[in-house]
Formats: sequence, structure tokens, C-alpha cells
Amino acid sequence: MNKAEQPFWVIVNKEIRDHVCSWRFIILLVIITLTCMGALYTSLTSMREAIKSGNAEDTFFFLKLFTVSDGTLPSFVLFINFLGPLLGIALGFDAMNSEQNKGTLCRILSQPIHRDCMINAKFLAALIIITIMLFVLGFLVMGAGLIAIGIPPTPEEFGRIIFFLILSIFYVGLWLNMAILFSLCFRQTATSALASIAVWLFFSVFYTMIVNWIARMFMPSEMMHPYYAIGYQRIVWGIMSFNPCELFNQATSVLLMPSIRSLGPLMMEQVQGAIPSPLPLGQSLLVIWPQLTGLIAVTILCFAFSYVIFMRREIRPR
Repeated sequence: MNKAEQPFWVIVNKEIRDHVCSWRFIILLVIITLTCMGALYTSLTSMREAIKSGNAEDTFFFLKLFTVSDGTLPSFVLFINFLGPLLGIALGFDAMNSEQNKGTLCRILSQPIHRDCMINAKFLAALIIITIMLFVLGFLVMGAGLIAIGIPPTPEEFGRIIFFLILSIFYVGLWLNMAILFSLCFRQTATSALASIAVWLFFSVFYTMIVNWIARMFMPSEMMHPYYAIGYQRIVWGIMSFNPCELFNQATSVLLMPSIRSLGPLMMEQVQGAIPSPLPLGQSLLVIWPQLTGLIAVTILCFAFSYVIFMRREIRPR
């Protein structure tokens, strides 16, 4: 290994140890695991009823482990959509300001270590933990489902689940980068945590409510031409797509429900003559490519802002 790379991986290993051994991570891991197991139980209950009724031969039956619920608890996908941001925020809200408040940041960077190694190692260590955690939960759900229903996933289903887990990593990584950005913008860790949670609550709860309320105010009359009505719906749908939670929901819906062939409002002429069959994996990835690109772009943008702020920051104690 190159000597210049050794400090970087030392910091990565140290950050991974600190995260894994912290009570904050352990408590959050227990919460996410219990909720996901509860979602798995509800989906298995619904799938057993489908097997008894003779509907187990449906195409992509194994994917219902992640999307189906009996109504008592949300599905596995909804839990990841709701609790995934909390995981990213918990790993990043005190990434930089805690080091500066303790005075350790100045001591570390006084050594022969490049300044960007610090922020890069913080992000990579948290991303490694997120990747391992999501893949372990995903394979745990697949293993439990395989034991419970006795129906193995097809290669198509397995590929869709893998891409869903990769998409979830990008989604949680977006909130991780946002939390790291707030840890650089605010000196107090409590302030950065509250700011991150406030943004998460706004996009998770209030953004959709505000957009729907404004959309109802400007809703066109029923006598309007269908083309104008479709244009209005496309504008509303485009505004909703600025929500990262909505982007993740749209992408996972297409990945885990292959019967969805398109996103957004369509005219009758566009769906006329379409064959009602599930899309192959490649076509589903083409459908969600704008959503995936949007999530990656926002993630890179947040990290770029954090990188620039940290590289220009004065870290010496006043």
C-alpha cells in the first residue's frame, strides 16, 4: 500500500470502530432491525394466505416480501424509506463539529495528513457501515422468506433486489452527506442534528401536503381540454419529484413491482395497444434512470459543498 494512503485507511478503520461501538448506532440498529422484522412478518402472513388461496404462481411472487403488508405494519420498502434517513443522519450529524469542539481535528491535521483525507474518510466509513447494514437486512429478509414460503427467487427477482439495495445505499448516503454538511455549517452538534431532522421531516411529511394543497388551489376545471389537464398533472408530478423521498419511492416501486411500466401521467393514446406484461430488469432500470440520477446528483452536490467548506475552514483554536 502507498504510504500516502495509509493515514486515510487508518482514519476509516478508526471511524468504523467508533460508530459500531457507540450506543447511538446500537440503539438505531436494534430499532431498524425490529421494524424490518415486523414488516417481514406481516408480508409473510399475507403471502401464506396467497399460497393457501392458490395464487403463489404469480410472476415475481418473491418480490412481495419487500412490498406486501397485511395492514398492521408498513412494508419493508416503506420502513427503509422512513427510517433510512435517520440512519444517515445519526452517522453524520456530528462528523466534523464534534472533532473541532473536542480539539482533536487540529491535532490530527497537524500530522502529515492531507486535509481532504479527514472528510473523505468520515464519509467512506459511514457509507461502508450503511452498505453492510442494508445488505445484511436485505439478505436476512430473503433468507427468512425462502425458509418460510419455500419458493426461491428467480435470477430476475434476485437482480431486482440487489439493485433495490444499491438504490437504498444511495438514498441513505444522500442524508448522510446532508448531515455532514450541517455538521460543518453549525458548530453545535445539537443544532446540526435538529437541522437535519427538520429537513427530513419537511420532505417526509410536509412537502407532499404543501404541494397537494397548492395544486388543489390551481386545479383546472373539468371542462378544460385533456391535453391541458395532463400538462397540469405533469407539472405537479415534476414538483413532487424534487422530494428525495418521492424519488426513492418511485424508483423502488418500478424495481420491486415489474408490472409498473411507466411513471407520471400518460395520455390514453400513449397506453393504447400496450401489452400488459411485466418489464424486464433492463427496461425497469431505464424507467427509473432519471430518479436514480437525481439521487446521485443531490448526493454529490451535498458532498461537494461539504468538501469546499471544510477545505476553506479555519480549524485552529481561537
